[in-house]
Amino acid sequence: MRARFVRIAELLESFGPQNVGLPHVRPLERKLWEMRMQGQDGIARAVYAAIQGRRLLVLHVFVKKAQTTPRRAIETAIQRLEALP
Repeated sequence: MRARFVRIAELLESFGPQNVGLPHVRPLERKLWEMRMQGQDGIARAVYAAIQGRRLLVLHVFVKKAQTTPRRAIETAIQRLEALP
């Protein structure tokens, strides 16, 4: 999973967030995006946001167990984003 996370992060860095799409990332809501990782251990997601120019901030990472992204995971990421100075 970590290797896939690093690979997607490198894609985002190399090509820019606006040029990387499915199956690697997809928009959620507001300013939130979802990194999509799949490996032998299952399916994981990392919720991130673009902040202050060229910075991407990972707000929440979780193992996916349901078809849709859990509402609680999105709310956790929103709370962390709003708590930034």
